[in-house]
Amino acid sequence: MFQIKAKLLYNKRVRDKYLCCAFEAREIAKRACPGQFVNIRIIDNYAPLLRRPFSIHRIRGKNIEIFYEVVGQGTEILTQKKAGEYIDIIGPLGNGFDYPTPYTLRPTPILIAGGMGVAPLIFLAEKLTERKTQNSKHKTLVLIGAKTKKQILCEEEFKKLGCAVKIATDDGSRGFKGYVSELLKKIVSSIKHQASSIYACGPKPMLKEVSRISGKFKISAQISLEEHLACGIGACLGCMINTKDGYKRVCKEGPVFAADEIIWSKED
Repeated sequence: MFQIKAKLLYNKRVRDKYLCCAFEAREIAKRACPGQFVNIRIIDNYAPLLRRPFSIHRIRGKNIEIFYEVVGQGTEILTQKKAGEYIDIIGPLGNGFDYPTPYTLRPTPILIAGGMGVAPLIFLAEKLTERKTQNSKHKTLVLIGAKTKKQILCEEEFKKLGCAVKIATDDGSRGFKGYVSELLKKIVSSIKHQASSIYACGPKPMLKEVSRISGKFKISAQISLEEHLACGIGACLGCMINTKDGYKRVCKEGPVFAADEIIWSKED
């Protein structure tokens, strides 16, 4: 873990309220793994007081890239930052996804993203592509879920990596009509013997259903939890999640957990 003043290289709007920015952060980039995150001090005063956590979206040499949505005061202030500014960042933080090395991609790994859950999965898809053996004929399968077709994120980025992409929208405006977890169930019902593992990130209700489906079909699954994080380093105990081994910290023992490890509440 490093705390550095990182130079902002660009901060560009992808569309609507979604932006992508990159920082020069050699130490973090060198050690980061898919699923880990950084904690950013948005501004050097007390409003907002707390740092903001962002999944590492990509690594480009000595640079790290994050993909974010404007949802409140902190991210709104971040949109106003310009290239050349220096921003206080801590990272890489948390535990990321566990995947075999070298990766044969046989059978098929499935990545499932709900909304902004695409953010850490691009980094993972890149690593899976890098470690795919030359004789493997199996593509990484990516399922992207959104409320409507206007909210589908990172589809082209996954395709450029050679992934097979399927879309699910709640309103049926694009692809499968229904939740992306329902699409997952439909797919694994037909290729269950070919699915090697599932990697998921998105809203809790989606992750809860992914956990149920993976358990039913006996497919190994890892889920990245989206949680409000205060300190980001495990000190404040404000992001506890109930597991079969007791309560754990999402920012420290997570954000990635084995799906069958989580004890879900009725509210999730």
